[in-house]
Amino acid sequence: MSGKPSFYVTTPIYYVNDNPHIGHAYTTLACDVMARFKRLDGFDVMFLTGTDEHGQKVEKAAEAAGVDPLSFCDKVSENFRILAKEWNFSNDDFIRTTEPRHVDSVQALWRKLVDSGDIYLDHYEGWYAVRDEAFYAEDELTDGPDGQKVAPSGAPVEWVKEPSYFFRLSAWQDRLLELYKSRPDFILPESRRNEVTSFVAGGLRDLSVSRTSFSWGIPVPDDPDHIMYVWIDALTNYITAAGYPDENGEAFNTWWPAIHIMGKDILRFHAVYWPAFLMAAGIEVPKRIYAHGWWTSEGQKISKSLGNVIVPSEIVARYGLDQVRYTLMREVNFGNDGDFSHRGAVQRCNHDLANDYGNLAQRSLSMIAKNCEGRVPEHGDFTDADLALLDKSYGLLEVCRGHIDVQAFHLMLQAIWDVIGDANRYVDEQAPWALKKTDPERMATALYVLAETIRHLALLTQPVMPETSGKLLDQLSIGADARDFAALSRDHALVPGSELPQPQGVFPRYVEEEGAA
Repeated sequence: MSGKPSFYVTTPIYYVNDNPHIGHAYTTLACDVMARFKRLDGFDVMFLTGTDEHGQKVEKAAEAAGVDPLSFCDKVSENFRILAKEWNFSNDDFIRTTEPRHVDSVQALWRKLVDSGDIYLDHYEGWYAVRDEAFYAEDELTDGPDGQKVAPSGAPVEWVKEPSYFFRLSAWQDRLLELYKSRPDFILPESRRNEVTSFVAGGLRDLSVSRTSFSWGIPVPDDPDHIMYVWIDALTNYITAAGYPDENGEAFNTWWPAIHIMGKDILRFHAVYWPAFLMAAGIEVPKRIYAHGWWTSEGQKISKSLGNVIVPSEIVARYGLDQVRYTLMREVNFGNDGDFSHRGAVQRCNHDLANDYGNLAQRSLSMIAKNCEGRVPEHGDFTDADLALLDKSYGLLEVCRGHIDVQAFHLMLQAIWDVIGDANRYVDEQAPWALKKTDPERMATALYVLAETIRHLALLTQPVMPETSGKLLDQLSIGADARDFAALSRDHALVPGSELPQPQGVFPRYVEEEGAA
């Protein structure tokens, strides 16, 4: 490998029983921002996403569509690849659980769990939700509107009785609690860690990890009548992509362990089952498991019946890709639930991007084009006001690092926008248009400070808005070799006299179409 520090981040792998929605885009976007940030900051990065293609739910969806399961998976999995292209995601790998590499990996992990004595054969009898691919205890169920019992998720459950292999999850209760206690940042945000800790402290039952009532899945080694439970299959994808079962290989030693990002609805599987499987197999647990919140639409829960499903391609077409990427990362604290509204998106597009950031860049670079012969201005001695803005710009990387390392994307963007606000106030206070007549040398210095500040802003907004940030860097004549975070220093400051292209606006205002809602 390169000798750089490594960084491995994953989305959950997405079920192929439905088309991509805003939740899929949001999770993957968060991982993309982290991956881009770390690459720019000198890390070797592995960013993984993919699709979860086994289980009874997928088998039934394929049957309803009138096709065989693999053909069904091929089609829907491709929709998630299309999402990645449409949203400019920079994933390094796309894994499918139907791939031979994954079958080998899961069966190798299974054998390890058998050898460790953590898997045994018995029979399962209890309530099962096909939609959740999960078993539930009686006290977790409620009565649905039609009198049928439903899981906490609202999914209907059915009584299942069949032979099953079990994982001795109950034996790992104390060790899981010790893991959460010794590594308080293992599960974030804190509210989710508290939920998981409370669940585990309440007692763990052994986990059914195989089924015999359907066939679409990975066969249990040496007992093909049993299909592996979808969660032991699906969760293993993270180590498959890192090179497992070659635990001594360069790839596995470079990438594992990972940071896992997911929605809060699947936290239990990742924060309880997954570390228990890994510890039982003698494999290091993940670096972190982060569960983010859910989105509503215009204040309402998103559902097909309400007709308010947010289609990723449609909001990109309406507002612009980088505008949507920014809005989702800025609008809400990453760990909390959030509401996507037309009004909120327009506010972000027009106020934050067009007025604040776009106007700062446009008016600063236009004054340079008009008054400095289209070249980076020569500067004189810096005043206290100049140094205050420059110092804040130079210190921004460290602030952003601190936020990105705890997945506080909104705070990272807030810190960047604080500098944008300072820079806009600086323009108004310095009034370079007036200095042109009274003190042209001072005007040139002020415009240099603004150009250098914009360089920092454009470099640091690349992870969230790669396309528009790239256009701003083009307007500053920043070469491809000077766009990583190593350039965020005085040593790489703009060189006076460098020729600049004619500036162009990069954040158009959102204008409501006639008749649009």
